[in-house]
Amino acid sequence: MPSWKQVLDEIKTCKRTDALDFVRRKYLDELFKMTKRNVIAYYSGWLQKPGFNVSSINDDDKNGFMASIYQLDRKKGLDIILHTPGGNLAATESLIDYLRKMFGTDIRAIIPQLAMSAGTMISCACKEIIMGKQSSIGPIDPQIGGIAAHAVIMEFEKALAEIQKNPKTIPIWQVIVGKYHPTFIGECQNAIDLSKQLVKDWLTSGMLKGVKNNAKLIENIVDKLSDHDDTKTHARHIPINEAKKIGLKVKSLETDFPQEFQDIVLTIHHSYMHTFANSPAIKIVENHLGNAIVTNNSAT
Repeated sequence: MPSWKQVLDEIKTCKRTDALDFVRRKYLDELFKMTKRNVIAYYSGWLQKPGFNVSSINDDDKNGFMASIYQLDRKKGLDIILHTPGGNLAATESLIDYLRKMFGTDIRAIIPQLAMSAGTMISCACKEIIMGKQSSIGPIDPQIGGIAAHAVIMEFEKALAEIQKNPKTIPIWQVIVGKYHPTFIGECQNAIDLSKQLVKDWLTSGMLKGVKNNAKLIENIVDKLSDHDDTKTHARHIPINEAKKIGLKVKSLETDFPQEFQDIVLTIHHSYMHTFANSPAIKIVENHLGNAIVTNNSAT
């Protein structure tokens, strides 16, 4: 299959006016023909075009999935090729609820590069995750207004401990803690609890259903993915070996599939990266039939 440069050359030499779309969809269709499973690519261009809120997971994404799922033979299951920084927690919950109503738990997540935060949560809702040596998932600790909920809780707990130890620090901590509105601490804790509960429920009903002693394993996975003390930062990358180590059902793009499968997945990824670099697109949801919803950077 073509390399990064070869894909770009193919796009440049294509005589069609829709060369970016044509090349991208050609390889999506080839993946479908190879696996005989429905394929939907959910791609964000946040790496090339940072700063757009719509590049994150939001409620409007369901329209893209609805358009992509329309007329698919749902008995063939679904492979989602994910590339996302994450996004809204409630929107992610609603999206998984919809996908499971359509395909049950016969869903695989394919991660050519990054599926962070809520993208990791989507992956945990699938029956298995396919990653390469270059792939990463991330912590599921929620963000509220760009602020890590865990970090807020930790800061508040530190303030209480230091004030109890030395009341003279009250004025200092008043300035720091005073930046949060009265219900913010509670909102942070609720978001943390919800993200952990959702992943726990999805692992229990999907990926690890029927696995012996799965309750302990699931608890360990949720703890590892949400432990801010361990991951340190919301942007922490968790590679395939760590994802396997914590107990997720992960298959290797390099060793668990034929070379052709790895090649076409990476070619699809290259095609999307070239699309974001050479068009106004900042998010694409499309299937192997070419049905797509494309969000451009003119959106607000």
